[in-house]
Amino acid sequence: MTARPLVVSPADYAAPLDVVGEHITVLASSDATGSYEIFLQQGPEGSGPPPHSHAWDESFFVMQGNVEFGHGDEHLTAGPGTLVHLPAGTTHWFRFAAGGGKMLSISGNGNAARMFAAMDAEIPAGAPDIPKVIAIARRHGLTMGD
Repeated sequence: MTARPLVVSPADYAAPLDVVGEHITVLASSDATGSYEIFLQQGPEGSGPPPHSHAWDESFFVMQGNVEFGHGDEHLTAGPGTLVHLPAGTTHWFRFAAGGGKMLSISGNGNAARMFAAMDAEIPAGAPDIPKVIAIARRHGLTMGD
């Protein structure tokens, strides 16, 4: 694939995907960029993934609210303007804190956009079917747990 310039204005945003209570807008998939992916992630208080790892780097830039991050024995609360970078293979998790929040995330060349679309399509709103979430995550290259 030959890389092409990409411009995505708010009018062009795809509908947000419901990923176990979090709303994820795919701004640029790896299909569009030829490598990395960019997402706008918004969530209510308490939403976010369980501990997991994957074979691609991932960075988060907090835009609104506070987001709690954990990796290994480390735990931090990141406020607006904070960048958190997690190298490939790092077991990590995050939770939107009180009042929810919004962040921009950039993933290395991986399967995140496809995984988010599968979760949105295969898991109905409401209390998630955790075994199904884990199966979809594993199908897209994630390792769940510590």
